[in-house]
Amino acid sequence: MSNLDPDQQTPPISKGLLKRINSLKQEDERLYNILAVDVWALAKTMDEFQPGFWAAFMKNRDKALKKFMADSIKKKKQPNNERPPFLR
Repeated sequence: MSNLDPDQQTPPISKGLLKRINSLKQEDERLYNILAVDVWALAKTMDEFQPGFWAAFMKNRDKALKKFMADSIKKKKQPNNERPPFLR
């Protein structure tokens, strides 16, 4: 017998479940790669119609990312009184 609480013991993972998890991981990677190709194709096409499109897009993306990060840091510094102190 084990000294651990029965609620803390984890049952062994079945082979079927492991196969399903691996399948989902592969599908996720495949979809990520498809999305990357789609974005590249869109950028390439737009760059042909409007030269400099990709550079302008990336510059705007950089600005938006910096603003998002600044807002996130600002929100973290503000106290959130809705949540108990141990969850902040």
